[in-house]
Amino acid sequence: MFGYIKTDYDKKVYETELKDFLPDNIVDAHAHIWRVQDDEFDRSKFPQKWTNRVAGECPIEDLLQTYKDFFPGKKVIPVVFGNSVKRCAQHNAYVKSVKEKYGFPTMYWTTYDMTPEFLEEEVIKGGFSGLKPYLGGCRQGVKPSDANILDFLPHKHLEVADKLGLNVILHVSKNDRLKNKDNVKELLEIEQKYPNVKLTVAHIGRAYANEDLGTALDELKNTKNMTFDFSANTNGDVIRRCIETVGVKRVLFGTDLPIAKMRMKRVVENGVYINVIPKGIYGDVSNDIHMREVEDDREISNFTYEIVRGFMKASSDLNLSRADVEDIMCNNACRLYGIKF
Repeated sequence: MFGYIKTDYDKKVYETELKDFLPDNIVDAHAHIWRVQDDEFDRSKFPQKWTNRVAGECPIEDLLQTYKDFFPGKKVIPVVFGNSVKRCAQHNAYVKSVKEKYGFPTMYWTTYDMTPEFLEEEVIKGGFSGLKPYLGGCRQGVKPSDANILDFLPHKHLEVADKLGLNVILHVSKNDRLKNKDNVKELLEIEQKYPNVKLTVAHIGRAYANEDLGTALDELKNTKNMTFDFSANTNGDVIRRCIETVGVKRVLFGTDLPIAKMRMKRVVENGVYINVIPKGIYGDVSNDIHMREVEDDREISNFTYEIVRGFMKASSDLNLSRADVEDIMCNNACRLYGIKF
C-alpha cells in the first residue's frame, strides 16, 4: 500500500483526539526506508510473516506520503535507515541517496564484521548522522535473540562513533528485553566508556509490557547521553515511567514505519503484548502469541495512532505542558540531529 488509506474511524481518531494534541512540527526519530529491488527477496511473497504483509518495501516517497495521510496539516521530518542485514550495502546506498536529495538525518546500518576503518570512511563519505546496529548482524556463532549488545555493537564500532561524535539507535536483544541485567550492564558500560556517543535506546528497550521494565530505568536514569524513543510502543504506562524517570528532554517520538501502518490495537495479558488485528488481513497468524484476530474491527485504528495515544495517556498522567509535548514530539530530536524546520 502506497501511503495510508484512512478508514472513517481513523479520521475520527485524528480529528477528535490527535490533531489538536500534536504540534505543527514533528520529528519521527525512527523510520525504515528501502526499495524492493535492493532487498534480498520480495517480502510480499512470504505472507506467512505478518510484518511482510504490512510492508514489502518503503521507498522514501511512500514514507513521505504516509506522513501526509497520517498527519494532515503537520510537517514531519524523519530520521531514516535501511532494513536489511544481508543486503545492508544496498540499503545504505539507497539511504545515502535519500540524504543527498532530501537532507534528512540518516543512520548507517552496520554488521559486526565491518572493520572500523571501513565504517568510518563510509559514515563520513555518506554524511550519515550515526549508526544503526541490529541484532541480526551479530558476530558469527551467536544466535541473534541471545546476543549481548556488544555482540552486534562491538567496541571497534563504538570507538568510531565516539571519535566522530555519532548518534547510535539501538534495538536491544534478549527475551526479557530492557530489564535483562546484561543489557543494563552494557548500556552503562557504553555510557561510561564512550562519552561522545549519543545512544538512543529504541522502543524503550522493547518494553511493550510493564513487566519488561524491571528496575532498568532507575539504573539508567543518571546517564547523561542516553535517550529513549517510544517507536512501536503503545504502552502509556511504560512511556510515562520513562518520562518521569529520565525527564522530558531525553525521550523521543518515533513510529517504526512502515510497520506502523499496521491496522491494530494492542493489549497486554500476563506480561505478553498482543496485537489485535482485523481477521484475515495479515495472513495466518494462528501460531503467533503476539497476534489475535477479531471479527469486529470497527474501532481498530492503526499502529501509529496507537503510539500517539499511548504518549497522550502518559502526557495526561504526568500533566505535561505544551512545551513538554513539543520537546518529545520534535525539539529533542532536533537538538540531537541538528534538524531545523
